[in-house]
Amino acid sequence: MALTAHSEVNYTMRRIVALFVLPLIAALALVGCGSSKPPSPNASVTAKGSFGTSPKVTIPKEKAGTTLAVKTLVQGKGATIKKSDLFLSNFTIYVWSGTTNKLLDSTYSSSPQVLPASLLPGIQSAVTGAKVGSRVLAVIPPKDGYGSSGNSELGVTGSDTLVFVMDLIQSYSSGTVGATGSQTYSGGGSLPTVSDAKGSAPKITIPKNVTPPKTLTAKTLIKGTGATVTKGEDVVAQYTGVNWRTGTVFDSSWSRSLPYSFKVGASPSQVIPGWDKGLVGQTVGSRVLLIIPPSDGYGSAGQSQAGIKGTDTLVFVVDIVGAVSPNATS
Repeated sequence: MALTAHSEVNYTMRRIVALFVLPLIAALALVGCGSSKPPSPNASVTAKGSFGTSPKVTIPKEKAGTTLAVKTLVQGKGATIKKSDLFLSNFTIYVWSGTTNKLLDSTYSSSPQVLPASLLPGIQSAVTGAKVGSRVLAVIPPKDGYGSSGNSELGVTGSDTLVFVMDLIQSYSSGTVGATGSQTYSGGGSLPTVSDAKGSAPKITIPKNVTPPKTLTAKTLIKGTGATVTKGEDVVAQYTGVNWRTGTVFDSSWSRSLPYSFKVGASPSQVIPGWDKGLVGQTVGSRVLLIIPPSDGYGSAGQSQAGIKGTDTLVFVVDIVGAVSPNATS
């Protein structure tokens, strides 16, 4: 819940990502065709454009085939993505229904998002073994997507084929997504105390009968050895947010098992001011304690959905997993 009122696009994309996540309850389908069979219409889908730019996708005006089709449009030179990895990606999604198609959504006008390689069976098949820096086209029939049930919340029926174009920006091991540096501070005294366990959600304890700071406070808890975060970069983070007044957690990426990504210092902002101000200058691999007064949070309006009043101070513990420049290829 570090979003601003201007973050509807980012929120929509995270909702889409969340709705796409599902257990892999069936084995991945194998791609194959015999010489006696005509080419599948799925193999005729094309996407033009360079890595990092919104692709121009062309889908035939005929019914989709039943075969998973995967093409590497741009060959990257970075790390190889494993089937259990997470990856940062810009992507475009089309829904192919009958002889027509429509754009479901795209991240190219906002910021890339973190996806699990196991997002859908067809996605896992498409990105496993692919290298960071690649652009991959995946035409996913229902059996490699949602099956005959579809997904009504996304407007995807059981007969719809999904078309993904994905730019693979970075990859992360799902077992180590969090701070990686050395412990330097754990808070305490007049500030919240934070557990020092790496690789898991931090426990945040608010001091009793203490007035919170009136200005933004940023403390490095774990010092990472990665690059310094600069304005305009796409940051990947794990976080937990606690309301100082109540001492309760109001949001956490750890509970969703999926890091949050955003552009730091974007205009309009994609996160609350306290994040834009407090995370620039920190290093990748760090865990940072942010104590955010209302003026750098949700202002006098608060955020009623999260139980945040206009006078509430917020406490975030943010693990900086990665930071990449726009259009990075590896």
